Order: sequence, then structure tokens, then C-alpha cells
Amino acid sequence: SSQMDPDSLSSRVQGVTPSLTLAVTNQAKAMRAQGDEVYGLAGGEPEMDTPDHIKAAAAKALQEGKTKYTPAAGIPELREAIANKLLNENGLSYDPKQICVTSGGKQACMNAIMAMCDEGDEVIIPAPYWVSYPEMVRLCGAEPVFVETSEENGWKMTAEQFEEAMTPKTKMVIINSPGNPTGAVYTEEELRAIGEVASYEDIIILSDEIYEKLIYDGQKHVSVASLSEELQALTVICHGFAKAYSMTGWRLGYTAAPPELAAAITKIQSHTTSNATSFAQYGGLAALQGPQGFVEDMRNEYDVRRQFVHGRLSAIPNISVHNPGGAFYFFVNCSQLGLKSQNLCDKLLTRYKVAAVPGIAFGNDAAVRLSYCTTLDVLNEGIMRFEEFCRAH
Repeated sequence: SSQMDPDSLSSRVQGVTPSLTLAVTNQAKAMRAQGDEVYGLAGGEPEMDTPDHIKAAAAKALQEGKTKYTPAAGIPELREAIANKLLNENGLSYDPKQICVTSGGKQACMNAIMAMCDEGDEVIIPAPYWVSYPEMVRLCGAEPVFVETSEENGWKMTAEQFEEAMTPKTKMVIINSPGNPTGAVYTEEELRAIGEVASYEDIIILSDEIYEKLIYDGQKHVSVASLSEELQALTVICHGFAKAYSMTGWRLGYTAAPPELAAAITKIQSHTTSNATSFAQYGGLAALQGPQGFVEDMRNEYDVRRQFVHGRLSAIPNISVHNPGGAFYFFVNCSQLGLKSQNLCDKLLTRYKVAAVPGIAFGNDAAVRLSYCTTLDVLNEGIMRFEEFCRAH
């Protein structure tokens, strides 16, 4: 049979690499299917099931025939509930028209970048970064510009670094707090300083707040949009239900944006996916309006695991690790082991049956990401094997 020439694919997609996170998770699944016991520390999804009241609301919506198209930007009740959440929890005032319900947090980010960025525009991304940001920017024809952060600085970009990286082509900056893969949490002061730089040049801030509820050590989540009206007018909040309510497979996210940008996002969505799944939206409504005990229980549970893992990793001599303030990952600096991150993760998986994500996926080839959103048994065994691996090198 004749083969398609790979060069005939769009230059857009040729410049993009598949998600390494998903690749590692799939490899681990394949090994399990062959009967291998694999200790998965690679995934970015909570292991708890979605709370019952949320599932019941979606089931009820299905029973009631809520299976038709909804408005592209979501059912009015959910957009209103999201606006209420932003007002009550974040001190942010949005008209429901400024909210667009998306098919997951990824679509929220992609819509925002697509609505703002042209060929030749630059988007500043602090590194280590979540795997998909640079690829989304490239898919929109723009250029990612990376700002290297340091472990000493808690993996956070400073306002000075931001200013240095700026050029007349800078259109957007991406802030992810609490962050993946490092768990970094930006303080109000740090965000104010970054916001000041952005507002000089009217640079749009994409604020990815998906891990908002998973934050520890008495720290408080701050949305950069809440710091001033001027910053709210420059910020697009990308958020979702996946992490806080353990709804990863539901594919339900949202954006909150200034009016013109919100309209552009809705327009893009009306031509790509239209609405997020109708009955899933009713689940989202129940998530926001129902009891919030699950979220607090999950946060406490993860805090216990975080402290457990931090204690164990800190005792391993030839690696170093920063205690994350949020999310559910450790970004482990393995430079002393002298292996490239993909090679390291391959050995770890094939010889020690531990799945971890190579740091190269996040822009740092000397580190690996370990997730602790799994059971204590898996964590205990997985970290023990990781420790054996590190000591053997």
C-alpha cells in the first residue's frame, strides 16, 4: 500500500511531540497487561473515584434526556455557578457571559492561546513547564520562550526574569500555580510583581489554576486576576474540575476572561467541539453546588502522602528535592546520577518496575517527576524501588 509522506503533514504538527506523560502511562499499562506488577508514579490523576453525588447528578441528567446540544459555551446554570465560585472563593467578579465551559482544562488553555496568538508572537513559559504548553503555543503558530527557574527559588519565575525575556513580540505569559510538575505556589507578592511587568506592556496572562484546591502548609491560593481590575482585564483564567473533584475522564474545564477574549474563545469553541458533554456539565454543577467535604479530605490525604514521600526522598543521598507547596508531584533533581532523564526512566521502568515521567518532557533533562496521587501501598513500594535504583547508581 502507498505510504503518506510524513513531510506532507502540516508544519504545525511536525513541530510537535506527543505527550510523554501519556506515553509513559500507556507503557506501564501495557506491562501490567502482560502480568507485570508496575508501580505507577507517572500519572497526573487522583486515584479516588468521582464523588457519588456528582455521578448521580450526571446519571439523573441522562435519565431526564439532557442529551442534546447545549449552548457552545455551556449551560447557563453552570456558567453562573462558575461565576459564583470565582466571586465567593477568589473575590473575582465575572458576568456568566465571560465564562466558557470547555472539554477539559486542556481545551481551556488551547482556546485561550488560539484566541490571542498569531504567527510570530512569543509566549513566555517558565520552565519546568507542564508538557502541553509549548506544544499548544506551537500548534497556534506562535513561539514558546522559556525562562529557566531554579530549585533554590522554589522553581518560580521572578518578575526580573520575566522582564528580561520580554521582547516586542511577547503576547502572553503562562503562570501555573500551584504548578505541574514542581508543585510551586506563587505568593501574592510574586504575582503582583509579575503582574506589574505584564501590565506595562499589556501582555496577556494565562493563569492555569487547575490545582487551586491542592495546596499545603497553610499557603493560600491567589489568582493573579484578583490583584487589580487592570490585571483582571489582562488575565484569562484556565481551570477545571479534574483534579479537585477527581473528574479527569469527564473532560470538563472552563475559562474566565475579559469580555472580548471570552467572546473569541466561545467563537473558536463553536467551530471546534461546540459544547462540552451535556450530562457531564450537570455533574460539574453538582460538584460546585454540592458538599465540598471530598475536596478537603483529598487535600488532607495528599498532604500526608506528600510529607511521607518528602521524608523518604530527602533521605536518598544522591538526589535533591524541593518540598512542593501544591499539586501532587515531586520534581526530583537527579543530575548527580549522570543519566539523561529518558534513559533514567526507561531503566527505572524495565528493571525496577516503577513508572515515572522524564524531566525532559517538562524542559529539564536532569530530573524526573514522581506523582503521589496513588495509594500509600504503591507509593511505599515505588519509592523503595526508586531509592534502590538511586543507590545502585
